Amino acid sequence: MPSFVSHTSVDAGNAYEQAEFWKQVLGYVDDPDDPNSPGDPECSIEDPETGHTILFIEVPERKTLKNRLHFDLRPRPDSGTRDEELTRLLALGARQVSDLRGIDGPGTGWVVLADPEGNEFCILRSPAELGR
Repeated sequence: MPSFVSHTSVDAGNAYEQAEFWKQVLGYVDDPDDPNSPGDPECSIEDPETGHTILFIEVPERKTLKNRLHFDLRPRPDSGTRDEELTRLLALGARQVSDLRGIDGPGTGWVVLADPEGNEFCILRSPAELGR
């Protein structure tokens, strides 16, 4: 019998700050029965639509190498383009690592970003942009 993903865990230097950043990025919320607080060594956030949970766990080690696993994000259908989302994420505190827009020709590609602790993630074209 196959397994299923219970939640996604992310090592963090500051679990609360990471949870707060990613809540803004993804539109996730705290578990109403277990809200996050500054200083909590573990903080979880969940998608109010799907229930997917991300758990940030404080660890003593700092990130030193490339992620072995990362998020590929796509703007929700009603929230604009890849480039508009890029602007929003940079304003939230993300840092641009690499610009691969146009890698396969005009109107293609993605941008690699890093969260405040240096974890890389990508922003892809929106569903509307894919349809063009």
